[in-house]
Amino acid sequence: QDQESISSISTVNAKEPPRDYTERILTANQGSDQLLMEGDLVVPRTRNAMVCMQGGNSCLWRKDSSGHVVVPYIIEDNRFSPSDRQKIKSALLSFHDLTCVRFVPRGDQEDYISYESWRGCFSTLGRVGGRQTVSLNSAGCILNGIIQHETLHALGFGHEHTRSDRDQYVTMNWSNIDPSDAVNFDKQITNNLDSPYDYSSVMHYGNKAFSINGKETITTIPKPNMPIGQRVSMSDSDILRINELYNC
Repeated sequence: QDQESISSISTVNAKEPPRDYTERILTANQGSDQLLMEGDLVVPRTRNAMVCMQGGNSCLWRKDSSGHVVVPYIIEDNRFSPSDRQKIKSALLSFHDLTCVRFVPRGDQEDYISYESWRGCFSTLGRVGGRQTVSLNSAGCILNGIIQHETLHALGFGHEHTRSDRDQYVTMNWSNIDPSDAVNFDKQITNNLDSPYDYSSVMHYGNKAFSINGKETITTIPKPNMPIGQRVSMSDSDILRINELYNC
């Protein structure tokens, strides 16, 4: 286990040049032996993930007496280089700076996140109990926005394009999506926390996610060329939603 505190880790150079990293996640997850929903969400075997999308309290991490949301974690030392571990810790530290969520090295806590380098970038949705894996393959997932994206899943946040009100903001181009992948674009019943739809959310798919012909699978409306799918860092709305969901 990696017990080093992240309180002194610098966030310098945590951001990468803007681009659509959705395809990077999907490419990294090709060949994964995990049953994945929406490309990078591990399908739970003991709980309905939709409960989490609706804001179920059972999916949330708990607060301590100081009002901080405490999320114990470990980083598998033998799976990551020192540089990889630095980047993971820097991404986690950004939550400390902007929200009441605090990632702490695991002691004897029963529920915790284990960051591991499996085949792909993926996470379960919300707190599931016990050891839960966030996979960040060292060959393609160690980027600030991807680390934040998968960690936000573990905190209970789904993808922006599946929001219950998405039809006012995006159009799904079904002819450009393989029917076997169409389930990844299903609209969900979600708790939107009274927040506006956010094209710049780190949780939004890119406009060609799961495309079978190189054409757009998601088109923004009414303006068709709004940039979506960034994995640089959390947007202002992402941060506000964390603080709203956890009553920071």
